[in-house]
Amino acid sequence: MGMNLLQHDKPLRDRIEKSTKLTLVQAVTDGLKTMMNEDPSVIVLGEDVGKNGGVFRATDGLLAEFGDQRVIDTPLAEAGIIGTSIGLALNGFRPVAEIQFLGFIYPGFEQIVAHAARIRTRTSGRYTVPLVIRAPYGAGIRAPELHSDSVEAYFFHTPGIKVVVPSNPYDAKGLLIASIEDPDPVIFLEPMKSYRSERREVPTGKYTVALGKANLVQEGEDITLIAWGNMVKPTLEAAQKMEKEKRYTADVIDLRTLYPLDRETIVQSVQKTGRVVIVHEAQRTGGVGTELISLINDEALLYLRAPIERVTGYDVPVPLFSLEDDYLPSVARIADGIERVMGF
Repeated sequence: MGMNLLQHDKPLRDRIEKSTKLTLVQAVTDGLKTMMNEDPSVIVLGEDVGKNGGVFRATDGLLAEFGDQRVIDTPLAEAGIIGTSIGLALNGFRPVAEIQFLGFIYPGFEQIVAHAARIRTRTSGRYTVPLVIRAPYGAGIRAPELHSDSVEAYFFHTPGIKVVVPSNPYDAKGLLIASIEDPDPVIFLEPMKSYRSERREVPTGKYTVALGKANLVQEGEDITLIAWGNMVKPTLEAAQKMEKEKRYTADVIDLRTLYPLDRETIVQSVQKTGRVVIVHEAQRTGGVGTELISLINDEALLYLRAPIERVTGYDVPVPLFSLEDDYLPSVARIADGIERVMGF
């Protein structure tokens, strides 16, 4: 049981020989430094990313190392940050814009869906927008409700944008580097609750984790569990609990990238197990889980032995502190979902 290292992109020996233990947010910083050292066209901009090092310190130290021409403090104006980044990207830069919380991205939504996402097709491929928009997201850190939104479905629904969600430090650095090198706009969602929840070995040099490739973090025979971001950890814990108590064994899939989806890994697992639980902290209605069910119905319906179960947030704004833990899918709720599917 545990992370499937064989699915990473670099040889295991290379990663272990030159690595250090980092938190997820430190891995983000390391990924930014790696790319800023390699490519002078990579610049960072956003509110408080310079002197303050970012609201969660993800850009700490970058101003001193790279200067104010490449680490740019901006006004509190999300539409301006994203619109400026689109212009920079069209003129040879690779901007990495920070939005302090995903729930603050709405003023810049029009810039993303009406412009960044469409320029490749609008110009018949003549221009692309190599832009990364980093945004901390999710509940569980006792922030006010607008700070805790998990609205990945808005961007998942928008053609022309990739949506990336790391769940651990290794993936955070590798996926961020891959996102910066990508020629098209990427929404890079960083789960706040996971920022400092663990340390993992992270290679000190450059490596990438491929976009569009999920990680089978645990293999089993009885059921497929699909999660991303901060939900991977409780999903793994629920799988371990049910294996210990009921002897159910589970494939646990960390999607890593919501768009493009790794359809092959999902379908192959469902064809093997015939049972599925999807876990996400976003509101249930219209969430990414709905599309995953459609995908499985399209490509693996005849393999199903039970209806697909979703364990999600509720169809309300993320509640304030006293009810926040009840909103988020817990190990107990996920275990109950597994039991319902297995008992069908």
